[in-house]
Amino acid sequence: MSRANDEKVIITCAMSGVVTTRAQCAAIPYTVEEFAAEAKRAYDAGASVLHIHARSDEGAPDYTAARYRAIGDAIRAVCPIILNFSTGTIDPEGRKAPHVTDYKPEIAALNMGSMNYAKYNAKRKSWVFNFVFENSFDYIAELLTKMNESGVKPELECFDTGHVCSAEPLIEMGLLKPPLDFSLVMGVVGGVKASAKHLAFMADQVPAGSTWKVVGISREQWSLCAAALTLGGNIRVGLEDNFYLPDGTMARSNGELVEKGAQMTRDIGRAVATVDEARAMLGLTR
Repeated sequence: MSRANDEKVIITCAMSGVVTTRAQCAAIPYTVEEFAAEAKRAYDAGASVLHIHARSDEGAPDYTAARYRAIGDAIRAVCPIILNFSTGTIDPEGRKAPHVTDYKPEIAALNMGSMNYAKYNAKRKSWVFNFVFENSFDYIAELLTKMNESGVKPELECFDTGHVCSAEPLIEMGLLKPPLDFSLVMGVVGGVKASAKHLAFMADQVPAGSTWKVVGISREQWSLCAAALTLGGNIRVGLEDNFYLPDGTMARSNGELVEKGAQMTRDIGRAVATVDEARAMLGLTR
């Protein structure tokens, strides 16, 4: 593995996502003030990084630089947490990533490959949603160039094992520079299966000297967090990925999910990284 078990754990909180709604979970933030309040709860519970998908006050996805700036400034007014802006969208304007080049967060997500991206309802035997998430190498390189020019660290989002290996040509081209940070996203229909066995294989493909975290979709999140902590990785929790605590209770805030992740970290014999420690582990310079 690329990390030792005794290293501190970076907990990332993904607060809202882009497809989840308050009809599913009342705690999902929409307004700028709600994002700031949820960010503070996550930070106080032990998160050192926030993964952000901006929303309008009505809950629709918002890809404008102005909205991300408003949310980012409101969060930074209440806590010193590291900001990570999403770039995951099929919206044409959103794919230009104006929010990344304008605000220049410390981290931005970089999706590492194309895939069928779906959610399936087994009871109804039908798709909840179903689309092609296109991320060609040309598009990845274009977005990565913008991040490099803006001083933003890419978080390499990998929904399958081949996406991890897609980093290799970008390293050779000089577009990706160590230390690298990988997110191993598991449980999306069309991507890698959510299991500890698949996580171990995927983590083995991560280049030495890199950091990595697991992103477990739905209730598999907790077993995958346990596996990642055992394997020496970091973890992501939050209402983007999963609404429920391990006992099946719906979380009342992102902070509750982070608190559980922090407890699991300590229970397994590791320590939760502070913001300053996470910044050093990720090689961030500002």
